[in-house]
Amino acid sequence: MSAGEVRPRNRMFLENHFKLGIFSANCSSGMAVTKVPERWVNSWENNLRLAQMCDSAGLDFMLPIARWIGYGGETDFHHSVLETVTWAAGLLAGTERISVIATMHTAFNHPVVVAKQIATIDQIGAGRAGLNIVAGWNKPEYDAMGLDLPDDHETRYGYAQEWFDIVRKLWREKNRFDWDGKYFHLKGVHSDPKPVNGTPPIINAAGSKQGREFATRNANFLFTPAIDLARSKAELAELKEQAAHQGREVDVLTFSYVVCRPTREEAEQYHRRYADEQADWAAVDNLVRLQFAHAQSFPHDLLKLIRDRMAAGHGGFPLVGTPQDVAEGILKLHAAGFGGTTLAFVNYADEFPYFRDTVLPLLEEAGIRLPNRELG
Repeated sequence: MSAGEVRPRNRMFLENHFKLGIFSANCSSGMAVTKVPERWVNSWENNLRLAQMCDSAGLDFMLPIARWIGYGGETDFHHSVLETVTWAAGLLAGTERISVIATMHTAFNHPVVVAKQIATIDQIGAGRAGLNIVAGWNKPEYDAMGLDLPDDHETRYGYAQEWFDIVRKLWREKNRFDWDGKYFHLKGVHSDPKPVNGTPPIINAAGSKQGREFATRNANFLFTPAIDLARSKAELAELKEQAAHQGREVDVLTFSYVVCRPTREEAEQYHRRYADEQADWAAVDNLVRLQFAHAQSFPHDLLKLIRDRMAAGHGGFPLVGTPQDVAEGILKLHAAGFGGTTLAFVNYADEFPYFRDTVLPLLEEAGIRLPNRELG
């Protein structure tokens, strides 16, 4: 960046702008638990091409999933995953405006190391990095790491709170300091460089009472599914009120999957093909079983609906139909109170251009997104 050049704003902090991002492109098959041969290949070349495409189109962020063990089934869904910090570093170096988030498990990553990693990638991106904090839920991954998954959410989020308190202090504190807590005992720690513009955007996905207390206390964005929009509207109002009681504002993001075609019949036909006839149901059932056993991200009373949506897009909100149908679905998410949504496609790079050319203009016309030329 040349002297005097204006640094790009982190698009996650844009106001009056419904945010759109890409989710899980770092993982094999993305969000679609399917056997179709055209499913997403998560190669570095594909990820960089997609990120640069989204950057040029004005999308706001890229969000990865941090996975260490696949879900089995015929495809071993998510068996191949690009590690999120190195992935983010590469994408930030190869793009100009889009924000790129790194997803970090508190149990698997030491906070002193994480503080420096995130600050470093934020330097690479000139202030465009972010951190998605995961307190842990996937027991096979804990087993693989030789760790015990705490049964209670109090312990998971108590650990996560101390972990993030250390990260945040390292970003803010100029001098060395000691830390004598319940989970960490540190001597003379210090971290330089710092993030470019103070604390970068923080994301947390939480479904339990303890998790949502953590998110409203620490995060800028709470990430939660939109299973039923009437339920979501009341839930979002409650979350924002909970944050307000702590003197904070928190925005809420959700996640969606897209099947956009010139006709509704084409979209629905393809949706049936990949998400039903060619779904990897063994992997779906493994995923649902683990989610319901160890996490509270999804409402347990909607199991049948969630199982179907798991095959189509990891439980995301369906945006299926013509460009107008897809735009109307996004407008419904906006009306429910969500501040943005991630997008997933069976094949991101092949399908995103049609979404870019046909849906994004409709969202700008509706006034929920700033035109690309006005984005920093």
